[in-house]
Formats: sequence, C-alpha cells, structure tokens
Amino acid sequence: MRQYIYIILLMSCVVSNAQDSLTVEEDNRYREDQFYASITYNLLTDNPAGVSQSNFSTGFHFGVIRDMPINKRRNWAIGLGLGISSNSYNQNLVITEGVSGVNYDLEDDLSLGNVSKNKFTTYLIDIPFELRWRTSTPSTYKFWRIYPGFKISYVLFNSSKLRSDVLNNKISNNDDFNTLQYGITLSAGYGTWNFQLYYGLNPIFDDSAQLNANAIDSRAVRVGIIFYIL
Repeated sequence: MRQYIYIILLMSCVVSNAQDSLTVEEDNRYREDQFYASITYNLLTDNPAGVSQSNFSTGFHFGVIRDMPINKRRNWAIGLGLGISSNSYNQNLVITEGVSGVNYDLEDDLSLGNVSKNKFTTYLIDIPFELRWRTSTPSTYKFWRIYPGFKISYVLFNSSKLRSDVLNNKISNNDDFNTLQYGITLSAGYGTWNFQLYYGLNPIFDDSAQLNANAIDSRAVRVGIIFYIL
C-alpha cells in the first residue's frame, strides 16, 4: 500500500512539473491582436475657406500586426504591421481636369444643378506601429487595451467622382494627392469593441492643389471601431 502511495506522489510531482513547464512555455510564447479590421467615419480638418463635408464618409481597414512583447509578463509590447485601406470623403470640392492641369472649385461657384455625388477616395498600403499595453493573460480573452501609435501610408490609387445635373466627371490617379501620408493613432477599449482614432499630420493634397490661389491643406481625421483577432 505504501508503495502505491509513493508512486501516486511521484506521478503527481511529474504532472505538476509538466504543467508548470507548459505554463511557462505558454507564457513565453503567447501574443495578442495579430490581425485587425476597422470601420471609420472620415472627417476633413484644416480646410480652405468654403470647403465643407456632406453625407457620410467611410473608411475600411484590414491588416496584420506582429505583436512583440517587451516585458516578462507580456502585457507591454510593440506592434509593427502591414495593411490595406480605402477612405472616401464626401465634400463640396469640385475636382476637374483642364487643359493646363487639374482644377479645384467649389460647388456653389459653379452652375451644377443638383449634385448627387461628389467625393474623392484613396486606396492605401498602411504600415502601423503601436506601443501596446493590455491586461491580458494567456487564458484571458477579454481585457483592457490601450495602443497609441503612428501610421505611414502609401497611396496606391486615388479617384475623384462628381455626378450632377450638368456635369458628370471622374478623375483617376490625380498627381496632386500626396503619395505618402502619415499620422498618429490611438486604439483603446475592452474585449471586442474598441475605439480607434487617426489624426493626419500632413495634408491629403500637395502644394500643387490650389483653391482660389490657396493651398488645399485638408487633413484626414478618422474615428471608428476596430476589431482585433488573434
């Protein structure tokens, strides 16, 4: 009987050590939030006089982020990723192509009748960088997170569309768009629902885009929700 007790105790010790080793191994390897998808409401700020937005402007963002913990508990990490996005902006800036280049006017300054659509859209490759703090553990799937960061984006394609009673117009790959765009980001929340903010640090257009002899310094501000997936 005593031999069986010794065997049981020995097996318990082995199982306990194996579980501890597995926990340590899991602790040393687990990562968080490797994929993301987000929907944003897009705003324009620092607009020239007379430029305003209309209707609902949206953005769609998808990507993958490499989560790199930097402390033993693994609740602090650096995230570096790659993604794609599209962002539309409904506004009253009329973009047309003339003999000498692209022209910029306001809807109110032209006799267009009823305007049913007036927007420009950018399609980008995104490189997000985040400093990540969270309350997660290897076995916790709902936790608080705060991820401030920075994003650099390369504009692959842009288009401007106007549809009105008098004029229907479309321009693709307008060279006046800044090819490289960048801004600060913030994601924060609990569990599935997380708030996201992007504030552009440089204008959407370069200095070639002029409205009434003034540069169009409009910058992007995006507010929305982001979903993270392991």
